[in-house]
Amino acid sequence: MDFKSKIILISGPTASGKSNFSVKLAKKINGEIINADSMQVYKELKILSARPNPKDYQKIKHHLYGFHSVNKNFSTGDWLKIVIKKIKEIKKRKKIPIFVGGTGLYFKALTDGLVSIPNIPIRFRNKVRALHKDLGQKKFYQKLIKLDSNSKEKINPTDVQRSIRAYEVKQFTKKSLHDWFQNTKSYFEKDDFLKIYIDYPREELVQRIGKRAEKMIKLGAIQEVKKFVKLKVRKDKSVNKAIGINEIKEYLEERKDMTDVIEKISIKTRQYAKRQSTWARGNMMSWLKLYPQDLNEFLKKIK
Repeated sequence: MDFKSKIILISGPTASGKSNFSVKLAKKINGEIINADSMQVYKELKILSARPNPKDYQKIKHHLYGFHSVNKNFSTGDWLKIVIKKIKEIKKRKKIPIFVGGTGLYFKALTDGLVSIPNIPIRFRNKVRALHKDLGQKKFYQKLIKLDSNSKEKINPTDVQRSIRAYEVKQFTKKSLHDWFQNTKSYFEKDDFLKIYIDYPREELVQRIGKRAEKMIKLGAIQEVKKFVKLKVRKDKSVNKAIGINEIKEYLEERKDMTDVIEKISIKTRQYAKRQSTWARGNMMSWLKLYPQDLNEFLKKIK
């Protein structure tokens, strides 16, 4: 395969070994790595976001890791503007851009274009979230279907985030989220991309997630959260959703012991991995799927 003309996309559930594989691939094809993980952009969350090993930075040039403050907003649109410039810069150096991460919206924005939905006021969005909390996902989804019938075919009944998003968009703009998507266009052509999805058998992934949770604590995740708390980040910032922050806060407040913290982080990470897999089934069916045993073979075939 001719990699020179391609933009490589590498996705997969958390803890599936994307970073390690991307470094090996970058060495083979003269590539540079660009972050496609919404939590790894924050400079204050090195450990909890599972940012790549610093040693890898010395081997391969990495972009958009740990460069943004947790106190400032950073949207998918902000990310897309930056990476379009990065792709041009990397290609100008005759290198190959390799995107690595687990944030599905980043990849969708890159390949399909960004939806130009008007900004929805935070108060309005909070009201929708409060409604969801009161009703629960099952009743909220039924209410969404009545409001926007298009959502029945497009959104899984258990997908909380997309259900809330579709509801707030339809309610605020009077136009279906799916109609907004139809009017988008990517900056790139479909053939510009080589899309790779790394999958893992469920039982093996669960074990990897558990080991990583333990490793995060050993590496200093508790100190990282202590520093984060001192920053007094506003509650409405998306960074507060980072797995491990609230769990370690409970430990610091002496409401949980360390065994419980590690277990809870592992459970939440497994739930997140499941959501990523659900997203992939709906949005990444055409991607080249590789399992752990396939990765070395794939690299060997590259001349």
